[in-house]
Amino acid sequence: MALIFSILALLLTLADAYIAQTALGSISWFVKGWLFLPALIYWALILWMFFTGDTRQMILNGVMWITICVVLPTFVFTVFSLVGKGLGLLWSPLYPALSWTGAGIAAVWFAIALYGSVIGWRRLEVKNTDITLPDLPENFDGYRIVQLTDFHIGVYGATPGAVRKIVERVNSLHPDLIVFTGDLVNTSPEELPQFTRMLSALKAPDGVISVLGNHDYCIYHRYDGNDTPDRALARVVRAEEAMGWNLLRNRAVQIRRGNDSIAIVGVENAGSAHFPDKSDLKKALKDVPENECKILLSHDPSHWRREVLPATDIPLMLAGHTHAMQFRLGNFSPSEWTYPEWGGLYREGNQQLYVSTGVGGNIAFRFGVYPTIDVLTLHCGEPLIRKAH
Repeated sequence: MALIFSILALLLTLADAYIAQTALGSISWFVKGWLFLPALIYWALILWMFFTGDTRQMILNGVMWITICVVLPTFVFTVFSLVGKGLGLLWSPLYPALSWTGAGIAAVWFAIALYGSVIGWRRLEVKNTDITLPDLPENFDGYRIVQLTDFHIGVYGATPGAVRKIVERVNSLHPDLIVFTGDLVNTSPEELPQFTRMLSALKAPDGVISVLGNHDYCIYHRYDGNDTPDRALARVVRAEEAMGWNLLRNRAVQIRRGNDSIAIVGVENAGSAHFPDKSDLKKALKDVPENECKILLSHDPSHWRREVLPATDIPLMLAGHTHAMQFRLGNFSPSEWTYPEWGGLYREGNQQLYVSTGVGGNIAFRFGVYPTIDVLTLHCGEPLIRKAH
């Protein structure tokens, strides 16, 4: 990360020098010097992180805001201007035309970035989805689950009122069950203390059931002394338990309505590539009756195609993780380049996956895909035709 941001800082400095020399023309260097202020702040934040290991959310947000609001639009203008300068050697009108095009695109992106950073990441929405499940017992017809995911709670360090608003909105929906599908913290359990009392106020008749996400293992943090990711994880686990959440680590719980029941199955993070894989789905299903309707909580949606579809009859899996990369225009999100299932309801035969785009994120920015509380209403469907294993 430090290397990547250092390269970006160097490129920003060079781009600023190009703009000062080319686009600002004969303006005095005293005025031009202010152009370099964001780059200086960027360098200072990056070097501070690199030499001190300080990954507090305020520092991370500063780096990411400059990246989104300054670095990207500056690069866009510079690339268009340089290409225009080259092509202008063949036909001179291309240079000003491409420079103005780059400036226009840069201005539009700056407006998007500013909105997403100031307003978008706190624009709370509620999304209602009806899901028909095979083998759902009649007593659970109309059962309402609120799914929350990806708080990355450190992002709200300076605005705890936003978390209180989420809790109050969830409780006002009067769900039967609340589930949290991972990434409670961003980098460290030190983010949690000011929020535990707020989050413990989440209430539903069948409680709050949670699983861990990749960030909850606290592997994106530099440790000193005897502190380790395992000890940090233990503090996250204790915090969830203290809040009254039922944390499922490769196990299942049964929820009853009269003589009927369903199983909520939860696995630890089932990551792919560089994300941790601590899941054990077989262990989680060990004591669950084969004919019982199951709902699986698993943070990473890629787990669905890797194991759930080929090896189980689980009719519904709930996931998070993608955040839709916190950016969407219409039906497009860059998340689809990495995850075929990145937001919403997906179906393969009798099996379904619901991916929530979450309430928080790695940084305080969202555009087009805003913090979302998902309300999932279950309905009875046809009996499940079970796979032969």
